[in-house]
Amino acid sequence: MIVFLQSLVAFLFALGVLIVFHEFGHYWAARRCDVRILRFSVGFGRALWRRQFGPDRTEFVIGALPLGGYVKMLDEREGPVDPRERDRAFNNQPVSRRVAIVAAGPAFNLVFAVVAYWLIYMVGIAGLRPILGAVDPSSIAAHAGLAAGDEIIAVAGRETPTWSAVLDVTVGRVIRGGTLALVVSDDSGGQRQVALDLSSISIDDMAGGRLLKRLGMQPLRPLIPAVIGSVVDGGAASRAGLIAGDRVLAADGVSVHDWGHWVEIVRASPGRELHTEIQRGSDNLTVTIKPDVVVEEQGKTVGRIGAIVDASTPIDPDLVRRESYGPAAALLRALDRTAEMCAITLRVLVKMILGEASVRNLSGPISIAQYAGESAGIGFVAFLGFLAIVSVSLGVLNLLPIPLLDGGHLMYYLIEVIKGSPVSESMQGMGQQVGLAILLGLMGLALYNDILRLIG
Repeated sequence: MIVFLQSLVAFLFALGVLIVFHEFGHYWAARRCDVRILRFSVGFGRALWRRQFGPDRTEFVIGALPLGGYVKMLDEREGPVDPRERDRAFNNQPVSRRVAIVAAGPAFNLVFAVVAYWLIYMVGIAGLRPILGAVDPSSIAAHAGLAAGDEIIAVAGRETPTWSAVLDVTVGRVIRGGTLALVVSDDSGGQRQVALDLSSISIDDMAGGRLLKRLGMQPLRPLIPAVIGSVVDGGAASRAGLIAGDRVLAADGVSVHDWGHWVEIVRASPGRELHTEIQRGSDNLTVTIKPDVVVEEQGKTVGRIGAIVDASTPIDPDLVRRESYGPAAALLRALDRTAEMCAITLRVLVKMILGEASVRNLSGPISIAQYAGESAGIGFVAFLGFLAIVSVSLGVLNLLPIPLLDGGHLMYYLIEVIKGSPVSESMQGMGQQVGLAILLGLMGLALYNDILRLIG
C-alpha cells in the first residue's frame, strides 16, 4: 500500500508540474501577443478550485481529472466577441502569432527538460565506474576485443565516468545502428580503441534493461552483503517470515556470498521451495521460501520474493564516480542531452510505425506511475531525470501532426500559409474525429501494455 501511495503521489505531482509548464507556455506566448485569456485549467471536468486574477479576470482552475489541461482564449469561433476586443481574439491573429502561441506549449516542455538536466549535471550523478566484471566469450563485446577488467573511458568521443553515462550514449547509437567507438583502459592503465557492432541489436532488445546483456557485458559490481532492508507486503519473503535485518547465509545447502548471488538463486527458483538459512541477531534460523513465479516481458520465467537489499553498507569509494560540471558546461551538456532525447523519441516512433520496433514499448499511465514512484524513492536527482524524460516525450509527441494535438494545429497553419486561406471548419472537424480516433487507439494500446506488464 505504501508503494502504491508513493507511486500515486509522485505520478500526480509529476503530471501536475509538466501540465502547468506546458500550458504556461501557451499562456505566456498569448500574453506576449496581447490575446485575451479566459481560462487557464489544469485538469478537466468539475472544478475543484477556481480563482480569477489579472486585469482580464482570467479564470484559473484545477479540474477533477488531472490528465491534461488547456488555455482557453477569446475566439470568435467559440462565441460572440465584443467588437472592441476583436483584435484580441485568437482567430484574428496573424498566422505567425498563432504559430508562436501553439508551439510555445511543447517548446516549454523542452525548456523544462533543459533546466532539469542542467540542475542534474550541476548537482552531479553518482554511479559505478564502467568497469567490466565479465564478458561473454561469444558476445558482441568479446568480438570487439573487450575483456574483464577493462574500464570504458569514452563512448563516441564523450567521456563516460559512470555506467549511466555509457548507457546514455549507447542507447542513442543503438537506435541509429552501425558501429560504436569506445576508448577503454585495461588493468595496466594502457588505453586502446574498440568498435562495437550494433547492427544486430534492436530497440526491443533494450527493453527491460537488457542492453548490456545483449552486448555481452557484465558490470563489475561491489559485493553487497545479503542483508534484507525491507520486505514487500504479501510477497514470498513476507509470507516466509523474513524481516528487515535478516542476513541470508545459505540456500539449499549452498553458501550465499553476497546479495547478487542471492538474487541469482531466487531468480533461478520460480515456484520452488528454498530451504534458507538466515542470521537474525545472534540466532541462526532456517525458513522455507517459495519464490513467486514472474514472467518477464521477454517471456522468461523467473522467481521473485519481494525483498529489498539493505543499502546502508558503504561501497568501496574507488568504484564510485560522480559526473558533474560547472554551470556553463552543465548547460551545454543539458542542451545536448535534451536534443539526444528528442532524436531518440522520434526515431523510436518512426521504427514503431515502420514495424521495426514493437508497439509493446509504449507505456501508459500505470507504467509511468510506477516509474514515478520508483524514481522518487531513489532521490531528487533520479526523480528530476524522470521528469525530464517525460517532459521531452510530451514536447515531441505534442508536435506530431495529429489533429487535436498542437502539431495538428501547426499543420493547419502551414496549409493556410501555402493555400493563402484557413482550412475550412468542416475539414478541421473531420480532422478532429480522425485525431480523436488515433489518440484513443494509442491510449488504449498503451493501457493494454500496462495491464500485460502487471499480470506478467
